[in-house]
Amino acid sequence: MTRRTLPVAAALAATAALLLTACGGGDDSSKDNDKITGAGTGGSDSPSPSASASAADKNTPSFAFPSDITVTVDRQSTGDATKDAILRDVAYAAQANIEAFGKGDGKTANMSRFFGGAAFTYWSQRVATLKKQGLTLTGHYRYYDFEVTDIANGKTAAARYCEDQSKAYGKEVKTNKVLRTKPSNKDFVLYTLQAARDSAGDWQVTQQNWKKGDSACVQG
Repeated sequence: MTRRTLPVAAALAATAALLLTACGGGDDSSKDNDKITGAGTGGSDSPSPSASASAADKNTPSFAFPSDITVTVDRQSTGDATKDAILRDVAYAAQANIEAFGKGDGKTANMSRFFGGAAFTYWSQRVATLKKQGLTLTGHYRYYDFEVTDIANGKTAAARYCEDQSKAYGKEVKTNKVLRTKPSNKDFVLYTLQAARDSAGDWQVTQQNWKKGDSACVQG
């Protein structure tokens, strides 16, 4: 995984969907790597972080999303407890991020729990900026192909996952106008990230990179 230290600036296309970049450095195709991510409360055909967590687990977060945003998280067990914990919290972070945009509050309890460092700073600022612009999210988002690529001393890790944005769009708050885009391979995004385990035992996303249209994520 390429290690980065600075958040990437996001772009908003004038006639396209609301765009959200990942936090972290971009790559050579960074101009194309800026479509919004999203999540909601929708179900999944495969175990989601929330669905797979034990009902007795008091640490399982709950998310409050607008009724027009849904999410599917397809995350299979790796058979390794540490890797499963990392990927569970990475998926929670993705949902926390979208909850923040839905609420227009970049410093929710879930954001503070599952994001840290440069990633938290970037996202909280981005939420405030888009709220000021009168923009929000709508549609369906799907996350899949979660993988831990590195673990260091049980305290830091690198991971990756894919996002399907083909049914996800931006929306103008005042008019409820949905900013639809033409389907393309760029609706599929590969996210790579760094995470660190905090004192409470949660894995926080601290940096993220992204690439739209990556062949590892594109689906028909």
